[in-house]
Amino acid sequence: MELRQLEHFLAVARHGSFTGAAREVHVVQSALSASVRKLEVELGSALFERTSRKVLLTEAGRALLPTARRITADVVAARGEVAAVQGLSRGRVSIGTIQTLTVLDLPAELGEFRARYPGVRIHVREGIMPDLANAVVAGELDLAYVAGEGPFDAELVRFGEWTQRMALVCHPGHPLAGRDRVRLAECGDEPFVEFLGSSLQAMIARGFADAGVRLNRVCEATHVPLLIALVAAGLGVSIVPDVVAERSGLPHARLAEPALVRPIRLVGRSAELTNPAARALLAHLVG
Repeated sequence: MELRQLEHFLAVARHGSFTGAAREVHVVQSALSASVRKLEVELGSALFERTSRKVLLTEAGRALLPTARRITADVVAARGEVAAVQGLSRGRVSIGTIQTLTVLDLPAELGEFRARYPGVRIHVREGIMPDLANAVVAGELDLAYVAGEGPFDAELVRFGEWTQRMALVCHPGHPLAGRDRVRLAECGDEPFVEFLGSSLQAMIARGFADAGVRLNRVCEATHVPLLIALVAAGLGVSIVPDVVAERSGLPHARLAEPALVRPIRLVGRSAELTNPAARALLAHLVG
């Protein structure tokens, strides 16, 4: 059974005539008659009683009528829903982000996007790189800002890449306070507050190891504002993106010899996003 056959059946029922129905649906009468006959064969019953003066519904035709109307109405509604999504008057987009995203003001960007497309719902998930990358691969997120390198790189498409520099942050009165630059070797044995579970943690550990400096972990935090509060309370120093350090209001210094930097990438599952809202958001973010 095809939708076209139901549309032809309804047209004949409305007009009580194959001639009038053919004019309405813009097909020749012979094609319309063949379509209805095929439907009758598939259903195993005559749908119309054909007389010399008028075409009347049979009992089977009357039984089919409400269902045919409902099906065609549902198809029209479905086409409207799809058109709304394609036209971005409706839809949903999901994006992930790391806590320490500083290469752009994501809330501000999403606010501008929402103002442009008020019918699109936006889902934002914050997490660490492996979880966000996995969610993109699994189709749970359309896009995500991730940091560092990972095992998912081969399965992700990069739409943009930026560099994020690191800085040392410490409490007021610390011997390193007031410095503009600090060598990583000067941080050896300093009580260190660590950002647990992030790519930042792994990068810092590698940096200390490569410099031959001992990383003296004394405290761990999984939330950036808490980490900053712990540093401010004098538990130790920490290393965070330079913009985070600047916003903290605490003494901070750019790391040197070596400088610590990491890539920030905007990624998706494929080069051609199938979600129209995701395509629009991507164009907004990197356009």
